[in-house]
Amino acid sequence: MLVAFSVAPSGSPRSGSEPADASVHDAVAAAVRVVRASGLPHRTTSMFTEIEGETWDEVMDVVKRATEAVMPFGSRVSLVLKADIRPGYSGELDGKIERLERAIEESAAD
Repeated sequence: MLVAFSVAPSGSPRSGSEPADASVHDAVAAAVRVVRASGLPHRTTSMFTEIEGETWDEVMDVVKRATEAVMPFGSRVSLVLKADIRPGYSGELDGKIERLERAIEESAAD
């Protein structure tokens, strides 16, 4: 199971102080630390963090804890989630990209 998610705070933080530049990088860093500590295969890009796991429970637990890590940074939290559920497959975090690159190379050779 692959899950791509993005989590971000909005509103005033519980501490009452807001970053001057309205950046959410500290909140995102808190979420990414949770993902990295999970031990699940993962990748973070400028817009999403992708994680791969065997079961709903293990993947969604990480998403939940990452979301909770962002909560202190705002009065509310927004979560965007997309899942690719394909039982019996693993290594798809990289496998899907490898197949895409191979298809691009093959079509360029034609």
